[in-house]
Amino acid sequence: MEKTIAAIGDGVIRIEFASDVSPQMNQQIQYTCRLIQERSIYGVIELVPGYQTITLYYEPIKIRFEALVGKLENLLAKEQDQEIIQEKTRLLHIPVCYGGEHGPDLSDVAKRHHMTEDEVVKRHQQPEYLVYLLGFLPGFPYLGGLDSAIATPRLQEPRAKTPAGSVGIADAQTGIYPLSSPGGWNIIGNTPIPLFDAEKKEDAFLFQPGDRVKFFEISEADYSQLPLGNKWEEVIADE
Repeated sequence: MEKTIAAIGDGVIRIEFASDVSPQMNQQIQYTCRLIQERSIYGVIELVPGYQTITLYYEPIKIRFEALVGKLENLLAKEQDQEIIQEKTRLLHIPVCYGGEHGPDLSDVAKRHHMTEDEVVKRHQQPEYLVYLLGFLPGFPYLGGLDSAIATPRLQEPRAKTPAGSVGIADAQTGIYPLSSPGGWNIIGNTPIPLFDAEKKEDAFLFQPGDRVKFFEISEADYSQLPLGNKWEEVIADE
């Protein structure tokens, strides 16, 4: 697969993959990230996977741009001859209370697609989603695999405040707001599960790129009673 390496700022390099967005493309990106991390290149600070890119942050005072590009080119050239090793991924089951005050846009989404609200909910729950990347807010998962029948454009006028845990649809994606924030996604429900813990130095984010996600519906009563905090294991299963 063809890849290009370019500087996009001081201390920032982007590796771009010439391929369409797909689960296979995501698998390739995750594999390449692991190879770079395993090499432990001096001066590299962080890798950020995207839909078709890997953004690499480094310290120019520790490694020159040309030297880093040379190391990356050698690594990517060797990667061409290697078979992608698929690591075991997590499947996280996320409870959602749909509609009502938790999903103020569910009705509009249903009307737009000439469906009942229950049908929208059913179609939203059916797929097994893939976490392509985190962005926008700390720990915000961009999930691919949404049923095209309920794909819905962003709101024309974004909300000034979208509550933490809001589950939304934007075009062909679905996602979850980890924090309260302005936002333009169509909110169809809310999960009581915390996605981001600023107090944690490690594993502060619930999701990681490459994770798989399934949603299941809960009632208002269940939503109020589900444990919060760090008791995620009671509502999330790893497979």
